[in-house]
Amino acid sequence: INKMKNKFLIFCSIFLFATVLSCTDDFNEINEQPDALSASDVSAKYFVTDLQQGLWGANTFGMWLGNILHADLFSGHSAQGFAQSDWNGDAGWVYSAFWQGFTYSTIANFNSPLTSFTNLVKEGGSLENDQFYAIALIMKGSFYQQFTDMYGMLPYSEASDPTITTPKYDEQIDIYRGVIAELDQAIALIGSNTKSGEGVELLGENDVIFGGDMQKWKQLANSLKLRMALRAHGSPGENFSANAASEAIASGVLGDSNALFTRDTQINQWTSAAYGDIWATWPGSRWNVGEPIINILNDNNDPRLSLMTQPSKGGVMTISKPTDSNGVAMMDSHLAFLKNTLDKAGATYTMEDTGANMVVTMPANTNYVGLPMRLSDKIKRYFNNDMFAIPAQIIIQGKNEGKPIFPHIVMSAGESHLMVAQAIVKGLASGDAASHYQLGIQHAMDLWGADASAYLASDMGTLSGSNEEKIEKIATQRWIANYTNGWEAWSIVRKTGYPKTAYSIADPSTSDIISLAGDLNGEYPGRLRYGDVYGSNGPNTQEALSKQGPDVMSTKLWWSK
Repeated sequence: INKMKNKFLIFCSIFLFATVLSCTDDFNEINEQPDALSASDVSAKYFVTDLQQGLWGANTFGMWLGNILHADLFSGHSAQGFAQSDWNGDAGWVYSAFWQGFTYSTIANFNSPLTSFTNLVKEGGSLENDQFYAIALIMKGSFYQQFTDMYGMLPYSEASDPTITTPKYDEQIDIYRGVIAELDQAIALIGSNTKSGEGVELLGENDVIFGGDMQKWKQLANSLKLRMALRAHGSPGENFSANAASEAIASGVLGDSNALFTRDTQINQWTSAAYGDIWATWPGSRWNVGEPIINILNDNNDPRLSLMTQPSKGGVMTISKPTDSNGVAMMDSHLAFLKNTLDKAGATYTMEDTGANMVVTMPANTNYVGLPMRLSDKIKRYFNNDMFAIPAQIIIQGKNEGKPIFPHIVMSAGESHLMVAQAIVKGLASGDAASHYQLGIQHAMDLWGADASAYLASDMGTLSGSNEEKIEKIATQRWIANYTNGWEAWSIVRKTGYPKTAYSIADPSTSDIISLAGDLNGEYPGRLRYGDVYGSNGPNTQEALSKQGPDVMSTKLWWSK
């Protein structure tokens, strides 16, 4: 963040250039008559779309190195390491300085344009507008909630001060307090307003999330506030979650609307990417759907299974037996693990020993089998890609083919209702938790076009059991509702420990099957490692580590289980 301090003038120049490019009919006359430009023709609304893209529309490498090779894997939503893949199963689980360094800088860099926009629209700014300022605060809340949940302690209170070149790191509890306070400020500024202003100040289509509906922005602020209250609840020193949760619910979360960032089909993938850009451009880097989510969907007859994923291709798959001594010694345990993986998924298949080979035969496009997490490269040869499910076409769809692409989930109505249910079960709010639980499932399934009626009558579709069993159900549903938003799904697992199959600690005795390489050494990842901050802000970084713990992936965050 500290490297972004002195870019205000550069950013303003970029903004001015973007403004000229963004304006259409309103600026035709101005283009012909430059002297016709006046203050009444200029609005901060022309900068909102770029900010939203910067926050919620990662470029190719941001999505690849961040989401695909870290968050989606850690959450249990996807897995690498099938036999034909360029990657081993421990990709992402083993620390890469380049991958994580790039991810850190990509995320941290957003602070500069966000700060510049905030300064433009805040009181006294050259494009002052309190509704745009409220949006800036909400976007800042979304940014810092994800950022701190990735790393823990970060520069926050001093991060946007251009006079401070080496900002201090704030403790995570203080970042949470600060973000919630700024969300409260945004909620108060919006009040009963439904739009950002009149004339050129009317936001409209420049807001690709809500089309300028300020009440929906207010609901998003409340949903973010509730999310952070639930995550903070029960953590050391925390004394604000109960009030924050009850206030957010009373003020109104996203009950009927989703905050979705539409995947752009025109902008180059190096600026704004979809999963399909990586899938289509680098076939060797494709991934499978993870075993945890496949089996949970499958075991509960969840109608989203066939909408979120595509079944295993199947067919006749030949596995050459190893001939080296180590491979031969491990073959029985590897084959047993493969068979157990297929059996847990309820797959239909046959496995035949032909002497030199094992031949697995599966019916085509019938089974839904998830790939286990962080497989050792020692077992890779047995896991033919055709045995395993892949993401639905709407997720991996390429751009400019006239076909729909699934949007990025900023916050959904489904998760909002599920969080209300969780707050009630935890005693942070009053109300009917069971009703909100079912509403959450209904909205979450609506997002995928699934019929929820049969599911809502099932055991998983009803909120029953002990309080802990209820929390497990709610956490699992929130985790499913965030499919394709691996950052949030990973946070849900770290906070609650659910679903248990995603929160896995590897048994050292299975080192020939599950990778124990890297600083995790079998532990579940608690955070990502900081990027290139030791040279530019070394003393403050070291002070943060003395409080938080070593800069390794196994260090748990303040709120983690």
